[in-house]
Amino acid sequence: MDRKIEVLIKNCPQNHKCPAVRICPVGALSQTENNAPVVDLEKCIGCGKCSNFCPKKALILK
Repeated sequence: MDRKIEVLIKNCPQNHKCPAVRICPVGALSQTENNAPVVDLEKCIGCGKCSNFCPKKALILK
């Protein structure tokens, strides 16, 4: 089973540019304005880099 990233919106402060978006090696995370990031599950390879980088633990690997 493939592991993918899930966004826990309740953990995301949504008041800043998400630092984890630039960490994704395949560009699977995107963000509009200061909203919670969105995961493109077709691109996500489940590496967990964004999950490890998120200071609020709003991105989890499932």
